[in-house]
Amino acid sequence: MKIILLGYMACGKSTIGEVLSRFTKVEFIDLDKFIEKKYNSTLVDIFKTKGELFFRKVERLALLELLNSDKSFILSLGGGTPCYYDNMDLIVQTKNVKSFYLKSSIPELVRRLEFEKEERPLISHLNSKEQLIEFIGKHLFERSFFYNKAHFVIEINNDNKVAVHKIIANLY
Repeated sequence: MKIILLGYMACGKSTIGEVLSRFTKVEFIDLDKFIEKKYNSTLVDIFKTKGELFFRKVERLALLELLNSDKSFILSLGGGTPCYYDNMDLIVQTKNVKSFYLKSSIPELVRRLEFEKEERPLISHLNSKEQLIEFIGKHLFERSFFYNKAHFVIEINNDNKVAVHKIIANLY
């Protein structure tokens, strides 16, 4: 089985994926780290040198490679992955895949992202908390159409164990 975790940046996809992996003994893969390893470059450098469109193509190819593999895994997507090409339709239509939208509130996302903007290419240019709130709100509005196509929506709070148990309850 392939378990796909999706949602906005900083909603907890990687953290929850790692906990879920330890609990289920299924390999965890972070798509961004998979891409960085494959291209021997950081996402920040890929965005700076090649641009977002190149990154989205590379991201699509990496997603296809993983979905077409025979192995089971837990995959954490980048926040924008479901919104490009037909990635989300591909995810929900692929056999033996269960997808989970980890849904978090704007205030919680702002709290998590406020002090790590430099590591996030899409928000590194924002100068104030107000700009961050506006940016996240706009993005969530645009992306919710794609995110809500997931097989399951899991409301995220600060307790990752609760989220993991909710995911597990929907696996079997």
